[in-house]
Amino acid sequence: MARCVEQSRKLQKRAESMIPGGVSSPVRAFGAVGGDQPFIARGNGPHLWDADGNQYIDYLGSWGPLILGHAPQVVVEAITAAARNGTSFGASIAQEADLAELVISAFPHIQKVRFVSSGTEATMSAIRLARAYTKRKYIVKFEGCYHGHADALLVKAGSGIATLGIPGSAGVPQEFTQFTLALPFNDTEALEHAFNKFKHQIACVIVEPVAGNMGCVPASGGYLASLRAITQREKTVLIFDEVMTGFRVAFGGAQELYGIHPDLTTLGKIIGGGLPVGAYGGPSEIMDLVAPLGPMYQAGTLSGNPLAMAAGVATLQALRDKKAELYPQLEKLSAELVDGVATIAKDAGIAMRANRVGSMFTWFFTSDAVTDWNSASKSDTQAFARFHRAMLDNGVYLPPSQYEAAFLSAVHTEENVRQTITAAKRAFALKS
Repeated sequence: MARCVEQSRKLQKRAESMIPGGVSSPVRAFGAVGGDQPFIARGNGPHLWDADGNQYIDYLGSWGPLILGHAPQVVVEAITAAARNGTSFGASIAQEADLAELVISAFPHIQKVRFVSSGTEATMSAIRLARAYTKRKYIVKFEGCYHGHADALLVKAGSGIATLGIPGSAGVPQEFTQFTLALPFNDTEALEHAFNKFKHQIACVIVEPVAGNMGCVPASGGYLASLRAITQREKTVLIFDEVMTGFRVAFGGAQELYGIHPDLTTLGKIIGGGLPVGAYGGPSEIMDLVAPLGPMYQAGTLSGNPLAMAAGVATLQALRDKKAELYPQLEKLSAELVDGVATIAKDAGIAMRANRVGSMFTWFFTSDAVTDWNSASKSDTQAFARFHRAMLDNGVYLPPSQYEAAFLSAVHTEENVRQTITAAKRAFALKS
């Protein structure tokens, strides 16, 4: 069935006249999937409504942070109350320590945490800190993993870089990335080779413990344990980028789920309850190098602003108080959704592989297992684009890229899952 798109088309045309591509972030663009991009007017619970009045079951969740759904009352009330007292001070507020306490309680290895305003700030700061701590230059990242748009990290990155088919980014001099080593994900041998080649020169290894920016790709077998063992042996800082997985795959993130503790952790998304927040944290021995205590400088005028802190505190308190039932519920419902659509695809003769960890997932249009960027990149992106358009027409909002994870929230229902599986059945019936 066709969606009404008249208002969204008008809004897109207007935006394009003033904003590059009509979007404030390239991952929002629909170039990879085609069709008309909806302009969202409001969200509530598991649903979105666009400017034309179309309703969608949302599996984007603002790219992950809305684990409590859209406009949860507890978060809206917290933001409203904070706003009445002022939106920004550029000075310390008590709620920063409140949020820090909640983060530290969930991540045992974090003794101190610094708040910033985005995941990009968190990862670039953590890497700077690792270099300051080790007094080394080289960093290791993995192909298809995205850690924000800092210059040194736009090397074989995922997310919009993968979606748009860009090998890196114009405007980034080669000299800025000469100390970045991009290795294949889930390949311990490649990591050992890098450490042999750059002996005592690697400051840190940064990894998404569950990759979400080449689609959802979990670490295989004992890979994370190998990363931990190798970095400890080499006295290299291990950074878990849990901007996406923190409080998502478990209350204590992927490190709780897998029982692996990194040296530094970066967080974002959920800890802001939908507002712009990021954080990096670790043991005092490392974190005390951050200014004003130490020589590693990092600052942010809007870091720890009262609205974001209020939203984060309300969200994490809700997750903490409900975690015993919330995470099992997310696991159960996500399995029903992901497996249900994969079964429908198989019955329709569609080549599909489903990857899932907790409530983050991706349906890859390929017959082969997806374990790294090389295997993910072999997916049939045109088949995904057709699927995406059909699902949108049937009231289901998915990330507009084969290479981005989707998310379930605590307010999605069994009925939402049934409706989504039905929508998928209709979408696959249109495969010809």
